[in-house]
Amino acid sequence: MKNTRYKRYTAGFALLFILLIAALYANLVFGSVNLTAGKIFGVLSGNPSDATTSNIILGIRLPRLLSAAILGGALSVSGFLLQNFFSNPIAGPFVLGISSGAKLVVALVMIFFLGRGIVLGSATLIFAAFTGSLLSMGFILLVSGRVRKMSVLIISGVMTGYICSAVTDIVIAFADDSDIVNLHNWSTGTFSGTSWSDVKTAAIVTGTSLIASFMLSKPMSAYQFGESYAENSGVNIKRFRIALILLSSILSACVTAFAGPVSFVGIAVPHLTKSLFKTAKPIVIIPASFIGGAVFCLVSDLIARTLFAPRELSISSVTAVFGAPVVIFIMLKRESRKFRR
Repeated sequence: MKNTRYKRYTAGFALLFILLIAALYANLVFGSVNLTAGKIFGVLSGNPSDATTSNIILGIRLPRLLSAAILGGALSVSGFLLQNFFSNPIAGPFVLGISSGAKLVVALVMIFFLGRGIVLGSATLIFAAFTGSLLSMGFILLVSGRVRKMSVLIISGVMTGYICSAVTDIVIAFADDSDIVNLHNWSTGTFSGTSWSDVKTAAIVTGTSLIASFMLSKPMSAYQFGESYAENSGVNIKRFRIALILLSSILSACVTAFAGPVSFVGIAVPHLTKSLFKTAKPIVIIPASFIGGAVFCLVSDLIARTLFAPRELSISSVTAVFGAPVVIFIMLKRESRKFRR
């Protein structure tokens, strides 16, 4: 039995790594200007064939694909943490309105400072997004304490997201004309315009949060069997729940700060990885979700910028097309199980 699980885990991670390498390579090759493997290798090895190719790879595509990989992985892990917190596979930062809350606060902060000619740093944007995430999470927790049905909680989260998005759109409508374009692109979700500084900050924040999440694998495994079981196993429920809230909020806030709201990744990818590995063990699913989220967002971003080139789609439009059917499938599967019972 253990040997079978080991083979499944090995095959699963091998598949994810192959898909990740293929997605990274495709994002380097394809675009408004298609590049050959030789030109890419030349730039990466320090011997570029020309300055234009070097600028395309090092200045545009490489930071963008790294940003998509890091933030996609962060969003997927954030969704997995929330699913463990609420014990429901439909829970996710976008569906629960957490991403929309972060989006609203970031938009307010950006408009306030940009209107005064002040350029914001990455730390300020992340802190603003984190504040918005915590505010939305606080409302969801308040609702969860008053209702027993998960469907009501999900609907409350969706409505919260709509309210935050509507307020954000109203705020953007009153922004200066010079700021509207950037604010609009960011508010719909995009990995374009990512700098190396953004990649570095996102990598540090996500990497730290990912390590902390991985260290919670054991108490998360116990928590999956219920609060009573986890408490009897020596887990401090209060501290554990606070840690999950903070980590999921930081991860989703980092994504919102740099790429805006990205939909359905936090729900679809954890479900797909659990189906692939036939387990929900955090020690396996956390790294698998991160890699899977990276692949999902890399492929989605590639489609967003090449499908109707030179016109670029928002990343949320593409992730919704692929992620929403997964959510529908999860809901139908849960209902069919209830019907059989």
